[in-house]
Amino acid sequence: MTTAIKLKKATFKHIESELYAYHETVREIESLRQNIMFTKQNDDENIGGGRSSLPSSPTERVATRLVTHKKLNQLEEIANAIQKVFTGLPEDYQKLVRLKYWTRPQMKTWEGIANEIPVSRRTAFNMRDEIVNSIGEVLGWR
Repeated sequence: MTTAIKLKKATFKHIESELYAYHETVREIESLRQNIMFTKQNDDENIGGGRSSLPSSPTERVATRLVTHKKLNQLEEIANAIQKVFTGLPEDYQKLVRLKYWTRPQMKTWEGIANEIPVSRRTAFNMRDEIVNSIGEVLGWR
């Protein structure tokens, strides 16, 4: 696993925070989808008469709202990038992600995580850097 880009420090931290929040993001995506599909919204701003440019079918309106919802699209893009990178990782890299980012409450230090994989602490940091850089590359972040 090699990456051609070097992420900015703030971007690296942001991707790490998205890794920590991955499961909450997946739940939020599902909640947003349910909210969009099952709440009645009147998006028609055409109060002056004439014909609306929105689809007249309720199914088409829901589909249009799902496709054009900015927050939902952003969350899905991030979750999909994490999932894509995670599924393509070797087992020891996946174990690092599960131990470091997805275990609550976090009781292990980097030393403890490295011992459990088992690799050196420096190798664990290098693995982390590769994972975060790969996610940044998939997202197109710099």
